Amino acid sequence: MLQGKTALVTGSTSGIGLGIAKSLAKQGANIVLNGFGDAEGPKAEIAALGVKVVHHGADMSNASEIEAMMKFAADTFGRVDILVNNAGIQHVAKIEDFPVERWDAIIAINLTSAFHATRLALPAMKAANWGRIINVASTHGLVGSAEKSAYVASKHGVVGLTKVTALENATTGVTCNAICPGWVLTPLVQKQVDAKAAAMGLSNEEAKKVLLLEKEPSMQFTTPEELGELAVFFCSAAGNNVRGAAWNMDGGWTAQ
Repeated sequence: MLQGKTALVTGSTSGIGLGIAKSLAKQGANIVLNGFGDAEGPKAEIAALGVKVVHHGADMSNASEIEAMMKFAADTFGRVDILVNNAGIQHVAKIEDFPVERWDAIIAINLTSAFHATRLALPAMKAANWGRIINVASTHGLVGSAEKSAYVASKHGVVGLTKVTALENATTGVTCNAICPGWVLTPLVQKQVDAKAAAMGLSNEEAKKVLLLEKEPSMQFTTPEELGELAVFFCSAAGNNVRGAAWNMDGGWTAQ
């Protein structure tokens, strides 16, 4: 379905980003991975799916590095057809105790990086009259949670950016939508499980249940594979007129 297309997925060396990259690769898209840590393992997993894959280690808090990554992707594959803005970090604290530098970092990586990648991807997408911009927001782009001010603000911002991007390109073949996952057992969420287990004297499995019980009626984690399949749908012909959606995949969290 996506043969000959190129997908760039930020924050894709693990977790949700890697899951989405693999789903797009299974449909034939060449992949540009981005992220810190080991890139060789993820590259090998993608290459095994029979597509071309490269990695760029741009720091998503740095505009000039994002520009270098987008240029690298265009030089390697011609253009970016599918942009998945997924890179994200988290910090938990009350507003009056929130470290200012953590606020700045979260806004930069979770929100501003999506703006930079989007503005750089759009000209080639519009010239081709085909493109898909998929922003990985969160249920926290739709509702709030205590002690997550920067994350919630950044993800609400991502949903707003998604709507504006969709509207500005509504008469073209370029669409923009947001995926809003609930709990996904990524390394980021596992840290919250570990903290809860330690604070409450629970086993890891018990802590997972407590975490799910607080928010997610289905009592099950959404998987990166499920999120990847939703990204594939947005890229399909069935997604041609899905524009500006903030699509929750959250086990009923925001239905409450």
